[in-house]
Amino acid sequence: MKVFNNTTRKIFLASWVLINQEIDNQGNQTQQHNSGKKRRCDVLKPLRLWIDNIQVRDRQFAHRVCQVIPAQCPFERDVKLFGRTLFHIPPMCKLNPLYEEVVALRFRSLCYLADECGEDISQYC
Repeated sequence: MKVFNNTTRKIFLASWVLINQEIDNQGNQTQQHNSGKKRRCDVLKPLRLWIDNIQVRDRQFAHRVCQVIPAQCPFERDVKLFGRTLFHIPPMCKLNPLYEEVVALRFRSLCYLADECGEDISQYC
């Protein structure tokens, strides 16, 4: 429980800040809606909720999730020539609309393996 307890405090704080921002944004959205602007519809919301509700209760499933979802974005690169960086290719993973949910699933899997199964997760870091 050490990994989970130490990280959830930070996540809950970040979540609280996000919730307050969403409440402020909702207030702004209602003002915008009343002023004639259309609200955006989140088409991917059912898929987001489905991924968020996946329970990690199986050791093999947790290992598979950790193997399939990379720890870092595989597309991010520094292009160098003679030791000098010519340009930087930014991480394209942030463009994925389900990025946050997939990373959270990987995190839940890592916590399950470390806390519940007592396994060494350093191979996935």
